[in-house]
Amino acid sequence: MRSFEYLAPQTIDEAVRLLAEHGDKARPIAGGTDIVVQMKESATRFPYPQYLIGLNRISELKGIEFSESAGLRIGAGATMAEIAESPLVRERYAALAEGAGVVGSLQTMNMATIGGNVCNAAPSADTAPALLAFEAQAVIAGRSGTRSIDLDQFFAGPGQTTLGTGELLAEIRVPAPARRTGSAYRRHTPRKQMDIAVVGVAAVVTLGDGGRIERARIALGAVAPTPVRAQKAEASLAGQTASDGAFARAAEIAAGECSPISDQRGTAEFRSHLVRVMTDRMLREAAARAR
Repeated sequence: MRSFEYLAPQTIDEAVRLLAEHGDKARPIAGGTDIVVQMKESATRFPYPQYLIGLNRISELKGIEFSESAGLRIGAGATMAEIAESPLVRERYAALAEGAGVVGSLQTMNMATIGGNVCNAAPSADTAPALLAFEAQAVIAGRSGTRSIDLDQFFAGPGQTTLGTGELLAEIRVPAPARRTGSAYRRHTPRKQMDIAVVGVAAVVTLGDGGRIERARIALGAVAPTPVRAQKAEASLAGQTASDGAFARAAEIAAGECSPISDQRGTAEFRSHLVRVMTDRMLREAAARAR
């Protein structure tokens, strides 16, 4: 790797100032599990940063908090291990805990942050489907203050976000789930660990009286240029009784909403088949947890 200068701000304001000052020459770094690999590959795929803005000393980026009124707050510097092992995340946002719990090895989980996983903007990011299904928002800090954006508007393409120059993802906000809400996330990979999702599916289901589906959310990873919601499949479930038939029909619709590609990890046809099978399973599991 070529040389670079490492800067270590202690506040969000200082980090934002440094990012704005150095522009395209600077990249933020927290756990480093993505950017270090990218820097090694920079000759062919990624621009090499002249400045790395270290975020580990910024206490404002830490922590996981929950309240019934405000919902879940996850600092962008929270690690995958902290999220996967958090009792409140596991209890109320099981799909998110499951997504965080499969990001690389145990060593990687203890280093990788949710901010990095989201800002890397990989279509296969394991936390993205659950966050989309829970309708999370990204809180972004910039020179003029903070702004919030729905996470489904945050991703602009593979490896691209809507962050502007001098902006930094500060935290993720997730609404409190309604009573009788269950969720689930699974991915398909050739190997159990240390692999990238061929397909990832998250489902969130809220049940009403008599097993009627009050609300359903489905999000898919690795089958489009960005993680996406299967909104037509969601709409097909509204007001339906939770049943194998309803879930199978929604899964069929979800398979038609995605736009997978063929690559060395799987064909487009195989990915569409996985979306159909896995969406059905995740809906049934989420509904079982909601009960």
